[in-house]
Amino acid sequence: MEHYKHFLSCNVILLLLLLTLPAVVHGQGAVQQPPSPSPAPPVPLNFTFTDLRLAVVYPVIQAFKLTITSDPLGITASWAGPDICSYTGFYCDAPPDNLSATAIAAVDFNGYRLSAPTLGGFIDLLPDLALFHANSNNFSGTIPSGIARLPYLYELDISNNNLSGQFPSAVFEIAGLSFLDIRFNSFTGSVPPQVFSQYSLDALFINNNNFIMSLPSNLGSTPVLYLTLANNKFTGPIPRTIGNASSTLTEVLLLNNLLTGCLPYEIGLLKKATVFDVGNNLLTGQLPYSLACLESIEQLNFAGNYLYGEIFFKVPEALCGVESLANLSLSGNFFTRIGPTCWKLVKSGVLDLRKNCIYGIPDQRPYWECSRLLAHPKVCPNYWWHWHNYVPCKISHSPPLPPQNPAGKSRPGRPPSQQARPASVSVTYRALTNHHRL
Repeated sequence: MEHYKHFLSCNVILLLLLLTLPAVVHGQGAVQQPPSPSPAPPVPLNFTFTDLRLAVVYPVIQAFKLTITSDPLGITASWAGPDICSYTGFYCDAPPDNLSATAIAAVDFNGYRLSAPTLGGFIDLLPDLALFHANSNNFSGTIPSGIARLPYLYELDISNNNLSGQFPSAVFEIAGLSFLDIRFNSFTGSVPPQVFSQYSLDALFINNNNFIMSLPSNLGSTPVLYLTLANNKFTGPIPRTIGNASSTLTEVLLLNNLLTGCLPYEIGLLKKATVFDVGNNLLTGQLPYSLACLESIEQLNFAGNYLYGEIFFKVPEALCGVESLANLSLSGNFFTRIGPTCWKLVKSGVLDLRKNCIYGIPDQRPYWECSRLLAHPKVCPNYWWHWHNYVPCKISHSPPLPPQNPAGKSRPGRPPSQQARPASVSVTYRALTNHHRL
């Protein structure tokens, strides 16, 4: 108990002195305080809180309530009285440092459509906060640097709001942060490379902002399972270090950026990847042989780039034989030929080759458009050609079997073991959907 009081003395008692008038805390009696300059209403004399920690955050919540400019669902109507644990959107639990105490452990405002000019003075003054979810509201301003002082925070979701400013670097000081979602806001500037070395992170969603920078060389140091950088303005080549994340990266979304250069063979080292999407960038060159080693891949998208070559030899043919593939998009490129294994995927609807230069297949580019680029293709660096043919695995895909279709149980021309199947539900693709916000 003495340790508990000492823990509160620096932060909690100070807040009470600054923000409250006399309050009755269960088992401790009334304490007289000077008038507070805070706009928060005073704590009524007859309020009894079950824990001092709840008494501390009461004025914080009430002050934040006064900043709410729109509450179409009437959420804040419940933010009254001493029973803070019953407030809509607030959840209590025992804090890690005192399992007999009661504190606000989580705030979940997802979809409440609340409007406020800032989260400062609120989220950063909830000292026991572990989860903060505020997806699909209309919160503005920047992320307060004080969140770095929240020792238990491990999930931060402020996506789909009106937040702005630079990347919230204060998150680097949150040792246990495992989930960071700031997508669909108006953050600008660069993303500090430290975010890719944040050892505690499992998921990083920063898509649909206005970040502009080259992908950092330490990209492959990321420990995350889900990496979503889509719909920004990231430039430059995909770092070769991406292969260093082979034991963790599961889904990677880099689509709709300004990435350039040739595809590094190290992409093929991502043996756990189920989704890899670099569609709609400025990538060029040929497909590296290592792509055939993506043994878990289900959705692979290179559409809308400047890739070229003949899809006839070892690399694409072996890639088309990867049994886990459910969707392979090479549309909107400049490929000129196709092999028999890939042709079977076209027939089954797995492989999309629209808007290429493969004549004899419907919906291709006009001849003049193909000849203009293929006459002067962009050349990859010398080191790239050295690794282009490198296959960092043993390819053991089954050879194609004769066409069969017994009672409609298999698709024509594809082995039973390679039948087209629906892809599993992707976590990262759902992150590209902007939730409705009024």
